[in-house]
Amino acid sequence: MKFPATGPLLTDLYQFTMIQAYLDAGMVEEAVFEFFVRKLPQGRNFLIAAGLEQVLRYLESLVFSPQELEWLERAGGFNRRFIDYLAELRFAGEVHAMPEGTAFFPNEPILRVTAPIPVAQLVESRIINLLNFETLIASKAARCVLAAPGKFLVDFGLRRAHGAEAGLLASRASYLAGFSGTSAVLAGAELDIPVFGTMAHSFIQAHATEREAFAHFAAARPRNVTFLIDTYDTEAAAQKVVDLAPALLAQGVSIRSVRLDSGDLAAHAFKVRRILDAGGLARVGIFCSGGLDEYALRDLLSGGAPIDGFGVGTALDVSADSPCLDAAYKLQEYAGQARRKRSEGKATWPGRKQVYRRFAGDGTIAGDMLTLESDPQEGAPLIVPVMRGGQRLAQESLARLRARAAAELARLPQELRRLEDCATPYPVEVSRSLRELAEELDRQPH
Repeated sequence: MKFPATGPLLTDLYQFTMIQAYLDAGMVEEAVFEFFVRKLPQGRNFLIAAGLEQVLRYLESLVFSPQELEWLERAGGFNRRFIDYLAELRFAGEVHAMPEGTAFFPNEPILRVTAPIPVAQLVESRIINLLNFETLIASKAARCVLAAPGKFLVDFGLRRAHGAEAGLLASRASYLAGFSGTSAVLAGAELDIPVFGTMAHSFIQAHATEREAFAHFAAARPRNVTFLIDTYDTEAAAQKVVDLAPALLAQGVSIRSVRLDSGDLAAHAFKVRRILDAGGLARVGIFCSGGLDEYALRDLLSGGAPIDGFGVGTALDVSADSPCLDAAYKLQEYAGQARRKRSEGKATWPGRKQVYRRFAGDGTIAGDMLTLESDPQEGAPLIVPVMRGGQRLAQESLARLRARAAAELARLPQELRRLEDCATPYPVEVSRSLRELAEELDRQPH
C-alpha cells in the first residue's frame, strides 16, 4: 500500500516511541517547543524566515488514516492505547512565529508550538524539515538579490533540486526573497509564481543551422523571445540575431534578450552588447546562466559587465556553499514549568520567548533582545500569534511576504549585506530575566 509522501508517517521513528512512552506514563500535559538556529553558516550574516505557510498547512491537515494506523499496529509493535490516541489526534494547539520574510539571527525562535506533549513531539520532524529547507533557500536567494540589486533573477534549479518537493519549495522561497520568478512550471500553477524559460542547446543542435533554430523558435513563441546564443560561437550567434531581427520584427516578433550560458560571461557580455547596440538592438537585454551563485553575480556586476538578468540554478536550490542549518526544535516548557537543555555546546534558553528589535535613526536594524514573553522590552516584538485552537488566524499572500522580505533587506546595515562574515556580528542580547531563569533551572537537581 502507498501512503501520502507528506502524510503523518513522514517522521522519525523515535517520535512514535516517545509518544507511546508519554501515554503509558500519563504524560499528556501542555508543552512548548521552539524552533531556532544555533549559529549562522559561514559567510552568512543573517537568515530570512520561510516555510511557515507549509508548516501551518501541515498542522491543519494532521490526521492518521485507518491504513496508516493499521500499518503502525502491524509493523511497529505499538500498543492499543497508542493506536487509539493517534486515531483521534488532531492539532488543536497554538503557534506563534516570526512572519515569513523576517530577518533573524542565532538563538532567536522563529516558531513556537504549544500543544499536549505527544502532539507537539509528533510534529517535530516535519516542522524542522520544512523550516530548515525554505529558510536555507530564502536566505541564499536574499544574498543573490543583494549581490545583484535591481536585476532580473530567475530560479533555474529544479532539475538539480533534491526531489520534487524541494524543487517546488525552492521556487517559493527564492521568489519570497526577491527573485523575479522560476523555470518550474508547477510553481506557476500551484503558487502563482511567474514562470520563465528560454531554450536548451539541444534545440539549436537539432536544427541544420543556428539561424533556422532561431527562426523556428521565434515563430513558436513570438512574444518576448530569448535566444540562447552560445551553442557554437557566441559572438557569431549574436550577429545572426541582429541579421534576423528585421524579418522577425516584420512578423511581429519581439526579441526580449539573448542568453549566455558558458565561457567567460563577462567578456562575452561586453562583446555581445557591442554587437547588439551596433545592430540597432540596444533594447535587447543580456541574460546569463551557468553555474552562478551570489559571488559570481557580485564579481560580474562589480566588473561592469552589461548583464540585465541571471538564471541561478544548482547553487541556489541546494544552497551549495552551505547545504544545511544548525537548526533545532526544543522543549522549553512542560506542564507549566520552564525546561532547559544543558548539553555541552547545545544548551537552550528556557521558557516562552519573544524577540524585540531596535532600529537606528536611519531605519536600519540596530540590535535585538531575546527575552521571556512575559518581560516586555524596548523595540518591536517580532513573534506574533498565527494559529489558535488549530486554526490559523490569517493567511498572507506571497506578494505580501515578498514585500516584507524586500523591506527587511532594505533595513540591513551595510556590514550585514556583505557576502563574507562581518567583523562584528549583529548584536543579540539576552535579557536579565531570561538569564536568571536559566540560572534558577541550573540550580535545580536533575
